[in-house]
Amino acid sequence: MGALSSRMPWNRGGRAPEEPGAPEGEEEAEEVAVAAIEEEEESEEARPSTSQGGHKRKTGPGGQLTKAPRGKRAKDSLGSVYEALFLRGEGSDVQIRALGQEWNLHKVNLCQSGYFASMFSGAWRETTMTTVELQMPDENIDCEALHEALGSLYRDSVLIPPGRVVPMLAAASMLQLDTLIQQCREIMKDTVNDQTVCSYYYSAESYGLQNIRAMCLQWLLDNLMTQHSEELLREVSPDLMKEVIASSELFVMEVEMDVYTTLKKWMFLQLQPTWRGPHRDLLPDADSWFAGSRQESEGTPFLETEQGRAFVPVFQQLRLAYIICDLPSARVIDQDALIPATWLTPVYKEQWLALLRAEQTRELGPTDVYVSDLQRTSMRCGGRLFRDEECSWRWAGFNFGWDLVVCYANRRIIFKRSALNKSCGLGVSLLWQRKVAFRLRLASLDRAGRAILRRETEYQVLSLGKDEELEVVNLENEDVVFPIYVTCNFLYLPREGHFPDTGLRSLIEGPQPELRITA
Repeated sequence: MGALSSRMPWNRGGRAPEEPGAPEGEEEAEEVAVAAIEEEEESEEARPSTSQGGHKRKTGPGGQLTKAPRGKRAKDSLGSVYEALFLRGEGSDVQIRALGQEWNLHKVNLCQSGYFASMFSGAWRETTMTTVELQMPDENIDCEALHEALGSLYRDSVLIPPGRVVPMLAAASMLQLDTLIQQCREIMKDTVNDQTVCSYYYSAESYGLQNIRAMCLQWLLDNLMTQHSEELLREVSPDLMKEVIASSELFVMEVEMDVYTTLKKWMFLQLQPTWRGPHRDLLPDADSWFAGSRQESEGTPFLETEQGRAFVPVFQQLRLAYIICDLPSARVIDQDALIPATWLTPVYKEQWLALLRAEQTRELGPTDVYVSDLQRTSMRCGGRLFRDEECSWRWAGFNFGWDLVVCYANRRIIFKRSALNKSCGLGVSLLWQRKVAFRLRLASLDRAGRAILRRETEYQVLSLGKDEELEVVNLENEDVVFPIYVTCNFLYLPREGHFPDTGLRSLIEGPQPELRITA
């Protein structure tokens, strides 16, 4: 991790930085502390000078005493407050003990913390105690973080390196130091990357930072399939992976089979966290390990074994209908034997009936569908634009008579319905018009994986005639940085059943009303 750090003005009263004013406790503590320092200085000045150690104040050319500017004097006083009262514990009226350490502190300063303000007021027994033993229920709090959090009550700024933000957030949350929590939030917002995203996500979830949680989740949705990081896969918990894989916001590169492959690697690393090797060896080693497990379990699908049951909720989020429609992918699923046949049989039946509908009826495609159905059941696919040059994509699998081509040229993304049987395993539909429900999203990511450009369409139903094309996105006036990641959601035929929304928008915006799109 880099040496980036954050230094912010410190409002010790626990108010948000934008709120004016300071709490009475802070003013009282500061006035008392500064007065004590000044009194000490004045008493030293009043003493006669002796050769044994008396002090003379510096005089100016005319013999007048030289006074420091008020701003510098206040700054020096606050520094003296921290050193004298916090580090040396002068005038202490309470001792705090925790994590094998002791701090000789002052109740007037500690009461700037909501935690201590409650402790030292009312009928609590600690109100009159001169020694308080703190229990640390949070393992994220270490001695250094607690020391810095307590010290923040004696000075007006705190320096927090990004590598220390999680312990500091834990300590600030326990002591109810709102401004320190806000400083941690700002650091986390600026330093999300592949090394920090998981720890930030878990901390944000534990300490109620919903905006940081949503930001980390969005980072994973953007980067899980676009980066190839074994360390990242090791750190993603099953609960977090389930949420990411279930989302319609996931940036899928290529097709749903690639989501399955990513999950296979992830599950292997969860089970074998000490694995180390070149990235190219990860998938073969995972396949070899699962093959050995299959032999030991006498052919039992891995997700039905004792080791595999913990991963069932994650693999249930796969959109199997868009995996088994491609013959090579279906063969890999069968050979791996990770997924039970009881999961696959209903999907094969559903896809066979959908194929018959596409071949033996004149159904044009979806005309009236719910957005939540699209989010849960649409095909997810995508690709990369490495540079500003013409490019087109077709995705493997049987798409019910559609040969839909996504083209990029002249900074425009175009959908084209091809009526020529160039890529489809079976004949394309020759109906004069076909419909597809879709959404397209694209993003440019910086080196840390944060979006610097993001564009998306709404969910909508597209109607195209034979060999007709339609411009979907125009980037001519955008400041584009390559590579660009493009991902699409398609629904070629309406599916039976109704599923609730599992997308990221529910997290950010709350429950949404049931939306319907009509051709």
